[in-house]
Amino acid sequence: MKTIDTYHRWIEWSEEDSVYLGRCPDLISGIHGNAPVTLYADLTQIVQEVIDHHHSTGKPLPPPRSRPIMNVG
Repeated sequence: MKTIDTYHRWIEWSEEDSVYLGRCPDLISGIHGNAPVTLYADLTQIVQEVIDHHHSTGKPLPPPRSRPIMNVG
């Protein structure tokens, strides 16, 4: 499994701001945009850049803690 795959990323619509929000709270506060598919690609790229920066500087990554809620039943 790639390191990036351990960090939960998602896109959600913000009624208040009328834009899509891209989130990965374990590594970045978030980004925004108008097209969800493009925004997810941008979010993935930024998260990978954060991971690469941590690796190149020897700084440890924070542990992944955010997890999607799953309905069971």
